Amino acid sequence: MPTKYPGTEEEKLILNAYIAFLRAYNSVTERLSDLLLKNRLTASQFGVLEALYFLGPMNQKTISKKILKSASNICTVLENLEKRGLIKRETSTKDRRNTLVYLTDNGEKLIKELFPLHLEDIKKEFSVLNKKEIETFYKLCKKLGLRHLA
Repeated sequence: MPTKYPGTEEEKLILNAYIAFLRAYNSVTERLSDLLLKNRLTASQFGVLEALYFLGPMNQKTISKKILKSASNICTVLENLEKRGLIKRETSTKDRRNTLVYLTDNGEKLIKELFPLHLEDIKKEFSVLNKKEIETFYKLCKKLGLRHLA
């Protein structure tokens, strides 16, 4: 449903694009959450497991940047993953201020099992777009996301 804001045509276009973006994001995210919910994972927890699986052990600050979560939020995410035995944290012997986060065997087993299924779900969501549209979508999202750096 388009905006009812009585502004300029440009303002209405921007608002409509924003509303469509949010609705699409929420809709896709909701459909993709089924697999995670069945496995008692939040999107943030899945993001941590995925980052550690593909990038290897890293510190909390790096994980926070990779999955776009605040330092305080990432603490809770890591605590919950650690309680489930999916990750472990080890303080560096060289610098005690630096704690590295690792996948446990159970964490690696879970992400190895779930990631292909999650990817298939993502592919289904994007199947309504052709290759050129996906490339354009990717470029536009990247441009919008990096606007603060311009």
